[in-house]
Amino acid sequence: MTERPFILITNDDGVHATGIKHLWQAVQGMADLAVVAPAGEQSAVSLSITVRHPLHIAKVEWATLQASTWSVNGTPADCVKLALNVILPRRPQLILSGINRGTNAGRNVLYSGTVAAVMEGVMHGIPGIAFSLGDYFNPTFGHVESFIALIVDYALKHPLPDGTFLNVNFPKSECGPIKGVRLTNQGKEYWAENPEERHHPAENHPYYWLGSKLAQFDEQTDCDITWLKKGYATAVPIQIGDLTSHKHIAAEKQNFESFVNLS
Repeated sequence: MTERPFILITNDDGVHATGIKHLWQAVQGMADLAVVAPAGEQSAVSLSITVRHPLHIAKVEWATLQASTWSVNGTPADCVKLALNVILPRRPQLILSGINRGTNAGRNVLYSGTVAAVMEGVMHGIPGIAFSLGDYFNPTFGHVESFIALIVDYALKHPLPDGTFLNVNFPKSECGPIKGVRLTNQGKEYWAENPEERHHPAENHPYYWLGSKLAQFDEQTDCDITWLKKGYATAVPIQIGDLTSHKHIAAEKQNFESFVNLS
């Protein structure tokens, strides 16, 4: 008898977020599932890990869903580390993260805790898929469950290459019904800073909310940013591996080493 696939589910919006429950519901029929997610909001923490205070694991009950669920008082990367080394009874075949409230398209992958969770998995040799929805305020997730199920089913039957995960984004509801899914390239757009200065009411010294605004660029036709604006969901295969700029080494190795090795 073939063993059912085993999938780890996590996120960065917290273990009680609506999106993670919809992610669980989307795939519950196709695999054995375990949920290990942050105890609270951990958005935009990227791949950070906790090294200055202890981590605690707690069993969690979801009111209407019979899920095997734990919380960790740390980051998404912490959750994956503890899941793989402490919590889970066996190694998962796939790690799913989301469904995030707000886009993680373009270069937002570098900030996203949602995406970082699957990056951590890839570094342990486990492929993953990060799911995000463009709507940040008052998102509804039910309409993307069928797409998630198909994408996960495909990934189980057609394993991703070593060192690769999928970054999946769904368009904003204002774009209308989702027109389809495109396997495409990463765009350039990202959430940039928009600092807002405020003043302490008693001492009047300034403090800042970092704020955010979209940094937008001329995008290529075949990329996630462009397809999302047209009402399509996007899946971008992203590699985690050798980050060396080999082109720079080839061009500058001799000049650099001659310049800095004075002796």
